[in-house]
Amino acid sequence: MKAKGFTKGIAQKAAWDMSESEVTPESVFKQRRNIIKALGLGAASASLSTNVQAGLFDVFGNDKPKKAFEVSPLTFTKNQSYQTSEILTPENKVISHNNFYEFGTRKTDPQDNAQGFKVNPWQLKIEGEVEKPLTLDYEDLYKLIALEERTYRLRCVEAWSMVIPWVGFSLAELIKKANPTSKAKYVAFETLYDPEQMPGQRNRYVGGGVSYPYVEGLTLPEAMNELSFLAVGLYGKTLPPQNGAPIRLVVPWKYGFKSIKSIVKIRLVEKMPPTSWNILAPHEYGFYANVNPQVDHPRWSQASERRIGAGGLFSAKRIPTQMYNGYGDQVASLYKGLDLRKNF
Repeated sequence: MKAKGFTKGIAQKAAWDMSESEVTPESVFKQRRNIIKALGLGAASASLSTNVQAGLFDVFGNDKPKKAFEVSPLTFTKNQSYQTSEILTPENKVISHNNFYEFGTRKTDPQDNAQGFKVNPWQLKIEGEVEKPLTLDYEDLYKLIALEERTYRLRCVEAWSMVIPWVGFSLAELIKKANPTSKAKYVAFETLYDPEQMPGQRNRYVGGGVSYPYVEGLTLPEAMNELSFLAVGLYGKTLPPQNGAPIRLVVPWKYGFKSIKSIVKIRLVEKMPPTSWNILAPHEYGFYANVNPQVDHPRWSQASERRIGAGGLFSAKRIPTQMYNGYGDQVASLYKGLDLRKNF
């Protein structure tokens, strides 16, 4: 189905025309607030929202990566149904402003700490309630299914957002190859567990208190939706490790922490699987985590977001947040009759 508002070859502005991430734990936020006070910025920063304070020192500052992970150009076609006239987030912001707590809780930690991450060899297993379990190696990630580029908005639960051109393939296409059984109702995802490479996994302070390996989940209808995407690249090149190399999930109508990174296992299951942030703080992070400006986070409003652009922190444009991040035409039917306040 063609996405509303796009025509082949010519991108047109749509109502949903164009956003990732795990939220900063309260303990981490309080630590940063103490830093602000120590620097004598307490009074000046008191009026800042929680999500702005959380990224005050590491959001929009350094444009130049300190280290270079070798990425490679990819061969792909542009899916014209998922292109946009909206301004893309600069690539240097996309690769330097990340939530990937396996490498640390500051926005710059993943780029600083993940540059030696080994992505080849790699194995991605698709198993569980399937008739044809699959094991994909590193090369399969780029060859099993033809790659395409889709530009999606990415909306972080922390109320910042980006617009990113991802390269990858449909999650549904991969699931179909495994032939789900009639018992399959949910899809569970798991990140690589490798404490030697991921300092946050061997130290709960560095890793934000999350229990590892990181796990996520979708309902099977969500996973089979046309928008659900497995990305192996961005901006035409393979993913850098801070963005989830070599393969990550992208579900653009949900808050970014649902888009699990560096996946090694996809398991189809009968019952709702556990998810990492729901385990850590169930009153704050529900299983569904759909972008919803009408349901605030307990510690900040979700009615608007700060769109990351080329400038500094205070020049970042604040815009209204759209229901389902603007993808309601494609996904609203998945939640018909569901109370989105209880099922947040």
